[in-house]
Amino acid sequence: MKKPIVLALVLALMSVLASCGENSAFTSVSSTPDGTTDANSLQSDNPPDNNAMDLWKTIDTLTQQIPFSQQKVETVLSTQLTEKPLGSGNDLYHLFESQPITLADGVIIFNVDLRIKCSGDHPGFLVLEMDVTGGTGVTLEQIQAQYSQLTITNTPSGDSLEEEYSYSQIFPWGKLSFGFKARDPERLASIAFDPNQ
Repeated sequence: MKKPIVLALVLALMSVLASCGENSAFTSVSSTPDGTTDANSLQSDNPPDNNAMDLWKTIDTLTQQIPFSQQKVETVLSTQLTEKPLGSGNDLYHLFESQPITLADGVIIFNVDLRIKCSGDHPGFLVLEMDVTGGTGVTLEQIQAQYSQLTITNTPSGDSLEEEYSYSQIFPWGKLSFGFKARDPERLASIAFDPNQ
């Protein structure tokens, strides 16, 4: 098959995928002067193993990406999100998850939980589930040094050690919350980004 035909097929496929919305797994495709496809214009299937930012820079950069999208979060975290099949718990949202991500300061994000409504305007909802057994642990004192206006917004009922204490701060874009599980209240377990609707 000749190169112009291959390029035409690739461009047609990308046009169809682009019409599915910005959560497509691909970015735009460009061609080189000799008519071949530029491989760098496709999103990598093998993201870097680590991230150049520490936890605080990561949080700050993510808040600047609101409204969230799959592509924005993938770019900030240098990872690839996988969409769960519709019907896996909720038909109203596109649900995305990730593989573990190690930040520059040794903090490990065990999973990225991104939720975006299937229809209508919605800024998305994002939770970073932290690795509470490995990597560099983060304490409440460290968080308070960065966010001085935290207030406690949730306390465990006592029914489960998996329930969390939540400390939140309100910003113009919405609410940022830090969760600590009842079974290990000294180590950060989650970070939730809840943008204004």
